[in-house]
Amino acid sequence: MIAEDEVLLRHGLSLMLRGAGMEILATVADFDALMSAVDRTPPDIVITDIRMPPTFSDEGLVAATSIRSAYPQTAVMVLSQHVQRRYALELLGIDPSETPPTSARAPGRVGYLLKQRIADVDAFISDLRAVASGGTAIDPEVIAIMVTRAARADTAVAQLTPRQLEVLALLAQGRSNAAIAAAIFITEKAVVQHVSRIYTTLGLPPAADAHRRVQAVLRYLSLGTGSVSPNE
Repeated sequence: MIAEDEVLLRHGLSLMLRGAGMEILATVADFDALMSAVDRTPPDIVITDIRMPPTFSDEGLVAATSIRSAYPQTAVMVLSQHVQRRYALELLGIDPSETPPTSARAPGRVGYLLKQRIADVDAFISDLRAVASGGTAIDPEVIAIMVTRAARADTAVAQLTPRQLEVLALLAQGRSNAAIAAAIFITEKAVVQHVSRIYTTLGLPPAADAHRRVQAVLRYLSLGTGSVSPNE
């Protein structure tokens, strides 16, 4: 199900997803139409813009959190034109002030990407499938800002090696060990070793569940990093 007020983008997404073998249950242009469509036929995944009619503020985010609450088996992929750490954390159900930082309330099935990611069709489709299957996909730009700020402000993150920072960023994006290994051209065994050292350095208990490890890392990185952008 696609919620996007820009006609060309809505149509383009529909063609792209059909071309990837996905069935489109509905394409809508505003908050009310999206909620009505989901209530009629809950889809496997909803792709929604952040800003939609009637106010063009955060209707997509409100819809996404409402859908996740009412229909836990429906995944949501939120698209935005701007980097905003708060949106990613809210979608994940993360409260930066909550301790211990490894607690996790929300399930997976959530993604937050910048609209520019759609241009890489294969990667975008891969992220959609991962989220629909229970995974997490957070935009690399959000993660890069969080990691950089944490490295500057926090002595624990600053202690990580450049390679460990690479692994940390990919870990926070929701990448699997295999995907991390392929991205930076190392073995999965080496990834496991790096992840173990990262957890030790940050004082985080190991998390076998992929989504819970994303939540643990993001909550840690969100502590004291402040706002990323005044735009969204």
